[in-house]
Amino acid sequence: MTAILVTGGTGTLGVPTVAALRAAGQWVRVLSRRAAPGLTTGDLVANVGLREALEGAHTVVHLATSLNKTDVDAARNLFVAARQAGIAHLVLISIVGIDRIPLPYYRDKVTIERLLLDSGVPHTILRSTQFHTLLDRIFSAQHRAPVVVAPRFRLQPIDASEVAARLVELTLGEPAGRVADIAGPEQRRGTDFARVWARASGVNRPIVPLLLPGRTYAGFAAGNALVDGPPTGRISFSDYLANRPPRPL
Repeated sequence: MTAILVTGGTGTLGVPTVAALRAAGQWVRVLSRRAAPGLTTGDLVANVGLREALEGAHTVVHLATSLNKTDVDAARNLFVAARQAGIAHLVLISIVGIDRIPLPYYRDKVTIERLLLDSGVPHTILRSTQFHTLLDRIFSAQHRAPVVVAPRFRLQPIDASEVAARLVELTLGEPAGRVADIAGPEQRRGTDFARVWARASGVNRPIVPLLLPGRTYAGFAAGNALVDGPPTGRISFSDYLANRPPRPL
């Protein structure tokens, strides 16, 4: 059996994706900078260990990401190594609205998509809206503040498990280029999601709408991070909050 190499396999999206692939009977390697049982050691940014990690692999699922401006270098190294290894299918997770919202992190995602298109590696690109866990972290990070600040623009978060399920479908299929975007079942203002979070978390503080100048906020406010049409996901933010592990606030 040939292997599927997953980068970012220990992260929010990687854990359910790896679990679902293994449940489907696939042999999965998880690339990590850490040396630990069940992990394949390698460093995308330093370009170390990629040849060994790709040996005997047929497919790569690239989920690794970072906020420290190394994503482009990591992706470039992976795509070159994948082409040299003759990888037959590379699946890339990306983000809805990256080409219409001038956030630096999003610009890097646009660059990564272009690198993959130019790499010559057969591929599939799935863009997703942000995860429920991100909203939860943003609101939870304000536990010492007298209020909970949230954007007024609409958001459409999705559960990571549903994105993982879609990634498994795509990984086990043929390379399809860029496929239809995936999004959660609710389009609501950030302040509405904050109120849902506050009720579920036992928080009794005012919800304050956040308004900012600039093109990035305007891009979100224009709905560029939303997906039109019937929702793909079924798990609501309330559903996610009801099933998350308890946490201190």
